[in-house]
Amino acid sequence: MPNTLEASIDIAAAPEQVWSVISDLKRMPEFSPATVRMQPLGKTRTGTWTVNLNRDGAKFYPTTSRVVRFEPNHAIAFRMNENRTIWSFTLEPTESGTRVIQRRDIPNGVNPVIRKLIDTVLGGEQIFEANLVTGMNETLDRIKRTVEK
Repeated sequence: MPNTLEASIDIAAAPEQVWSVISDLKRMPEFSPATVRMQPLGKTRTGTWTVNLNRDGAKFYPTTSRVVRFEPNHAIAFRMNENRTIWSFTLEPTESGTRVIQRRDIPNGVNPVIRKLIDTVLGGEQIFEANLVTGMNETLDRIKRTVEK
């Protein structure tokens, strides 16, 4: 698997407006087609744990994550404990509003057990990652529509 998947979108709103939506992790199911529930355990900040329920098509699976970066109006990132991936949203001011960049990084590679799961249950690496990128673009589009209305 490559270390990084990335998608971005421009939103016609100030970073503070975008941040108020993105930093409310309980709202992630409104935006991400792969997230059924994301429940922070306490106030969201660096170090906060979340308990999550995700899906891939008809398959549901629980995960946990920990916020590893929390920079108001600029960036939030959380590390998935099960597979060590880091998901992040970075906000960059533009002349017309804010560019939002969503990334998936794998800084330490994929655990062999997780790789086997991807190959046997989630359709293989290429299909799995293509679905992730599609989901990232859907997530960003839904965030854009919410913020701009």
